Amino acid sequence: MIEKLLIICVFVGIIHMIETLAYSVRLAGLKTRKLVVALSLFNIIVIVSRTANMVQAPLTGKLGDAVQSKEDLPVLLHQLQTILIAASIGTIAGALLIPSFVSIFSRMISHLEVAGSVPKMMKNIASIHTLEKAKKHVKRPRWIMLSQLRIGGVPKRLLLLNLMATTIYTVGVLSTLYASTLEPTLSKSILMSSGLINGLAMITLAVFVDPQVAILTEKVMKGESTKQSMNKMVGTLVISRLCGTVCAQILLVPAALYIAWICKLIP
Repeated sequence: MIEKLLIICVFVGIIHMIETLAYSVRLAGLKTRKLVVALSLFNIIVIVSRTANMVQAPLTGKLGDAVQSKEDLPVLLHQLQTILIAASIGTIAGALLIPSFVSIFSRMISHLEVAGSVPKMMKNIASIHTLEKAKKHVKRPRWIMLSQLRIGGVPKRLLLLNLMATTIYTVGVLSTLYASTLEPTLSKSILMSSGLINGLAMITLAVFVDPQVAILTEKVMKGESTKQSMNKMVGTLVISRLCGTVCAQILLVPAALYIAWICKLIP
């Protein structure tokens, strides 16, 4: 069981690391002045996240299947809390990798333009010489980057919405899993509600958060705003995302109880 939990935590960490790095894709696009290419190329990396999610989802479901009685609930709760810790660690790892990612990803965009296709690009950059040159683009995070972050200039409403969406997305599936063990007779309806919960998070991001980031990106591209403002927005969004994973830890049990209660009301 410990080995299974460790595998789940690794996959969850990878998922949240990649989703955190997604914030920096626009920085790479601005750096190369090829934003559309950057967004398209990042979709290849997102496949890794989607694959990790497909693998860990049934494994996480098995944790719920192992619950045979009420006495097993504390063990399941501890396991789910551990998974949420992995989500926070993955977010921190993604934040630390942003400077290196922007530099390396910018080079990948240039290689893609030369190669003309992703398979050819992968073939070109797979050489030992190219991989050795990639070391030069690895950058250590500096404390000055954190000290430059100020909430001023970044809408507080945007940060709050990002925090809320991250919290819902992070805790949604795990809370429904825990709720299904609290109310075994309603387990099927509870588990089916996870899609609705995650859908709310996706709608919040798509309607309220992403357009704001896109507008600022366009302003920077046109010279109407500075790159520093974009760096600040990315940094504060990453911090609010990390806070969202912490809030998910706090809301795990209350959310499960609320989901179970809602499903009881459904006739």
